Amino acid sequence: MSLVAGRGPLSSDPAGWFSPAVPDDVVYVEPHPRRVQALRGGRTIIDTERSLLVHRRNHPLSYAFRAEDVDGLPSQPVSEAPGYFAVPWDAVDTWLEEGRTLVHYPPNPYHRVDCRPTQRRLRVEVVGSTLVDTDDTVIVFETALEPRLYVDPAYVRTDVLRQSDTSTYCNYKGTATYWTAAIGDTVVEDVGWSYPDPPPESLPIKGFLSFDATRAEVFAELPAS
Repeated sequence: MSLVAGRGPLSSDPAGWFSPAVPDDVVYVEPHPRRVQALRGGRTIIDTERSLLVHRRNHPLSYAFRAEDVDGLPSQPVSEAPGYFAVPWDAVDTWLEEGRTLVHYPPNPYHRVDCRPTQRRLRVEVVGSTLVDTDDTVIVFETALEPRLYVDPAYVRTDVLRQSDTSTYCNYKGTATYWTAAIGDTVVEDVGWSYPDPPPESLPIKGFLSFDATRAEVFAELPAS
């Protein structure tokens, strides 16, 4: 969702600026030659390499399909792409792109994840107890998001962490496992997370932990925003 979400150029809070300014209602549409499939009731009902991607300000990235590719599905015309129609994401059971199962939205061709080993320091404290304090970290630069530090669990007090029931999904980093800290009588839910099985672009942070600055005292040496 990089152009329209986070601090992307078509989001409501872009990191940079256009000169001259672009209209608030600007929409960017482009051909998307990847194979897109949709399944419902165990049956493939969309299978095409002729879709479009529609980048619309303050909206999730979406596909647009030719009428013959969405026959019988709920859809609405895309005014910026005559002859193409948008299908609600929840109108089908499963979306696939080149064989990869998608969640929430299509992956964006402009979205990039760079994971770089670094010596930026990360210190995390919960109720006065230090969970991690090291400069052996990995910094993740992800398009339209603030940089973030991840750390090998070998440097973390994993003895005070337990896996929670929380789970989230990212099309670029995979399924996140969340961790709760229990120190004495204090329990802090979902203080950190990790990606046990990320896709290839995020393999350098496989199993590494990052921490939520709203739930713990996090001191991270990050680039100035």
